[in-house]
Amino acid sequence: MARAELDVDTLLKILLVLLVVWVALEVLEGVLGLFAFVLGPLQPLLGLALIVLILLYLTDRL
Repeated sequence: MARAELDVDTLLKILLVLLVVWVALEVLEGVLGLFAFVLGPLQPLLGLALIVLILLYLTDRL
């Protein structure tokens, strides 16, 4: 993949998806106290999993 091959629109879509996922996790944590207790330590792992999935998608491995 060459440098600057991605359009700005594509990068903004990726950023928007990440922000929606982040807000959804915050709402889930705020509304469901029990799940917030369970997901609390797992949130960094969920973020890492999302990063890996995006990288796999961008490299056409997924």
